[in-house]
Amino acid sequence: MTETNYDVVIVGGRAGGIATASSLRKRDKHLSVAIVEPSRTHRYQPGQTLVGGGVFKPEQLTRPMQSLIPKGVEWIQERVRSFEPDEDRVTLSNGDRLCYSALVAAPGIELHWDGIEGARAALGRNGVTSNYEADLAPSNWKLVQELKGGKAVFSQPPMPIKCAGAPQKALYLSCSEWERSGRLKDIDVHFHNAGGVLFGVADYVPALEGYMNRYGVHCHYGSTLTAVDGGAKQAVFSSEAGEQVIDFDFLHLSPPQRAPAFIRDSALADTAGYLDLAPDTLQHVRYPTVFGLGDASGTGNAKTAAAIRKQAPVVATNLLAQLRGEALRAAYSGYGSCPLTVERGKVVLAEFAYGGKLQPTVPKWINDGTRPTTFGWLLKSSWLPPIYFDLMLKGREWLAAPKVIPETAGKPAIEGHGG
Repeated sequence: MTETNYDVVIVGGRAGGIATASSLRKRDKHLSVAIVEPSRTHRYQPGQTLVGGGVFKPEQLTRPMQSLIPKGVEWIQERVRSFEPDEDRVTLSNGDRLCYSALVAAPGIELHWDGIEGARAALGRNGVTSNYEADLAPSNWKLVQELKGGKAVFSQPPMPIKCAGAPQKALYLSCSEWERSGRLKDIDVHFHNAGGVLFGVADYVPALEGYMNRYGVHCHYGSTLTAVDGGAKQAVFSSEAGEQVIDFDFLHLSPPQRAPAFIRDSALADTAGYLDLAPDTLQHVRYPTVFGLGDASGTGNAKTAAAIRKQAPVVATNLLAQLRGEALRAAYSGYGSCPLTVERGKVVLAEFAYGGKLQPTVPKWINDGTRPTTFGWLLKSSWLPPIYFDLMLKGREWLAAPKVIPETAGKPAIEGHGG
């Protein structure tokens, strides 16, 4: 067992961890920074729905982890066992301890397949698939192409989940292919949504409802998938009316999700098991040396890569201010983006901040995010992957500079976070 000291320890080598490491190194090359991440491969997760829709190949979305770790940052290929924030320390699965002056928690969230009885055993067989599993996304496209008729069922679990629009994207791209090939008239499509609305920001709902009507989709709200019997090709949904057993020929599953156990069971968790962070500064509300971002955060923003792109500079700026004993001046607005691929070649580009406030990146004459556009499709299918790999993960903060909170009356603009 060893104990090593760093200026900054970052837990998670996914989007949030690598983007923050790059932002920190860009601002101060003298920091000693370590990233804790066991995976050897880094995957661009937002592209998985397009793999499932026949647009991308899996190899287009992956890079060796080593190629993305910023120069000067140490990569520790271990898992986290526990946090000890009172001691400013992290313990790894091999027993080693990492001591820090500041911690960044960005581990992402996990797919809780065991939250649906029989789902794990059913995946990949008997017409059951999921774009949420990278290895299954190609088979989703194969199943879509092979289905000639019958009943196609798509599920959406209770929030929060990463990319809340992903279950719908799977449906829209499937229906677009069935429509293009003339098979949609022979397929009975059902969307079972555990929530009460089609999308959480009302401005985007009319366009999405238009596509549900166009594709003849039967939408069921307040309907949660609880069990799957792959062999019998049956799914059980629960609602206020009770349980309903649905036969299917094609079933796209979207699993319930949760923060990793080492977050849920730690002193860093809020009552829901997510990181307890101030929504603006992204500093932990009880531990001033701890910051967080990404899908494991308990802030009320959408869990998307676009949100992380805006969060990473805020965390880097405020973390350095914390180390210097200065006021935290960078603020995250809650920005998130969900490019909803409503058909092949068209996207409803939803962009919004805390409270559902619309926050478009480009002028309305270039892209009206409340309508399906070709611009949104080009952004999603052609521009976002290089923006992710070549800008965001490299600390190049084009259109992502943090908002600065003004100081008032000579006092720090934000008080009470981590006191």
